[in-house]
Amino acid sequence: MSRRIFMTTTLAATGLGAFPTWATGFEVTHSSAEWKKLLSPAQYAILREEVTEKAFSNSLMGETSSLLKEARKGTYHCAGCDLPVYSSETKFDSGTGWPSFYAALEGAVGTKEDNTFFTKRTEVHCRRCGGHLGHIFNDGPKPTGKRHCLNGLAMTFTAA
Repeated sequence: MSRRIFMTTTLAATGLGAFPTWATGFEVTHSSAEWKKLLSPAQYAILREEVTEKAFSNSLMGETSSLLKEARKGTYHCAGCDLPVYSSETKFDSGTGWPSFYAALEGAVGTKEDNTFFTKRTEVHCRRCGGHLGHIFNDGPKPTGKRHCLNGLAMTFTAA
């Protein structure tokens, strides 16, 4: 048995291959087919499959987000369910190539431990639909010391 077949079989048997197991019990839920109709291919990959867009270009699968350079006052929303998740007031230039914030809006996001890529990280997701937004690191500015490093394609922006 090849390693690929073994991993595919193991993931399918545990339910991890089809969709992250933590992504249940959210207010907004859809089947994979419904999400694919609602989201662009890149948004689906990021929000539903936890893929990360390329740094500094905020692009994936030929789609690009301008949110890294967005400087207007306003609110960032989950691209999956339109929940307001971040304010421009907490956005900062982290130099990492992804839109970064030091705090989310109150009650807008949830987190879970992410042990992929041989490291322990904190994943951040929309609390309403479970869409993967990015990761949180402990190297941000005051007052929180956190850096919410997010995929631009996972969000939309509404100017104030």
